[in-house]
Amino acid sequence: MDPESMKLLAAAIAIGAGALGPGLGIGMLGYGAMQALGRNPEARGPIMTNMILAIAFCEAIAIYALIVAIILVFVA
Repeated sequence: MDPESMKLLAAAIAIGAGALGPGLGIGMLGYGAMQALGRNPEARGPIMTNMILAIAFCEAIAIYALIVAIILVFVA
């Protein structure tokens, strides 16, 4: 394989693997929040606040993976 193909393959693997964990994490967070809301609907405010904060942290990890993939494509 030529170097250009290897760069693109490395970028694809970086974003694919880097988005897998946060995707699963966000799904698990949503599931847990819905379970908590079903059991205790009065606690909607704190549950939703904590869920949104945790989702933002998970999403940041995916954004880091995207930045690494972009760097691999354009710089390496």
